[in-house]
Amino acid sequence: MNAEVKIENPKHSKLNFISLLSKYSVPILFMLLCLGGAMVSGLTPKHIIGDVILRLDRNLFLVLALLIPVWAGMGLNFAIVIGAIAGQIGLIIIKFMDFGGVPGLALALFLATPFAIIFGYGVGKLLNKTKGREMITSLILGYFANGVYQLVFLLFVGTIIPANNPAIMLPGGIGLKNAFDLDLIKYAMDNILAFNVMGVKIPVFTFILVALLCIFLKFIVKTKLGQNFRALGQDIHIADVSGINVDRTRIIAMIISTVLAAWGQIIFLQNIGTIQTYTAHEQAGMFAAAALVIGGATVTKATIGQAIVGTLLFHTLFTVSPNAGKNLFGDAQIGEYFRSFIAYGVIAMSLFLHAWQKNVAARNKEKLEQ
Repeated sequence: MNAEVKIENPKHSKLNFISLLSKYSVPILFMLLCLGGAMVSGLTPKHIIGDVILRLDRNLFLVLALLIPVWAGMGLNFAIVIGAIAGQIGLIIIKFMDFGGVPGLALALFLATPFAIIFGYGVGKLLNKTKGREMITSLILGYFANGVYQLVFLLFVGTIIPANNPAIMLPGGIGLKNAFDLDLIKYAMDNILAFNVMGVKIPVFTFILVALLCIFLKFIVKTKLGQNFRALGQDIHIADVSGINVDRTRIIAMIISTVLAAWGQIIFLQNIGTIQTYTAHEQAGMFAAAALVIGGATVTKATIGQAIVGTLLFHTLFTVSPNAGKNLFGDAQIGEYFRSFIAYGVIAMSLFLHAWQKNVAARNKEKLEQ
């Protein structure tokens, strides 16, 4: 018998390598930035690992809250800021009640949920009116919600809404202070089950919750609802013709994302231990979206693995960039500016690289068809 020998076309091999490199260019770039920043920063591996674990504990739940809208073809949901606001409302209520510990944390989660459902439903209804422009609409909705939130807690609390707690109220008795502590629930979740490994605290219970969320997301994809999400993400018009209730499915996607964002913000703030009343939620959408995109996701495709990798890379860079900036330029203040530059620059750079990837993929497809 004659053995059949397949000769691989070198042209196709080169195109496959370029395609693979372009596909993972964003995470590769930021992996290199993290390695370079770690070397320049002078921080010990123990310090970097401990800080990154702390940041994963705070932020991973919020990043995972972005996945379902992407699967449903709605892009990056910058309106998770509104979910974060719902979470903060729950925390403010338990602070008024002086109710803390694990029961207080559970009550905050419980109280935030109906607000998040209502907010998510409203966002979903509005985004259904702006199909194809969901990302810019959700971004503007976040700014609008922030204005309403400030109006309520600066003017209505103490006037229309009865409130009396000197610990968090402004001296005049109207409006909340710019910041107050959350000592009653600080580390309430993280300390339920935690291990200390070589001086690094690992909040196991919080990571178990993150793992359960990943299992839930995996499960929902296999359900009829999850298949509807996927169908919308592939082609909304075909999904509509197939009999899927497009508007209803999109609203459900936004409700789930908003509720998860509310819970994620509570997890974030119980770890911080203080709340910046009027600004704590503002960057939730931008930072979560940046982390997801850095992991290799796009506005049309994202996975759980990309969310985890992106969060790891983004917050490793956040950890090493201040010291790297300080050592490179010899000024601690410049190091802080460097961190802010990285935070916003990665979003623009990631979107630019993904646009470049799209063009490369199109050119490679044309070459293969020739």
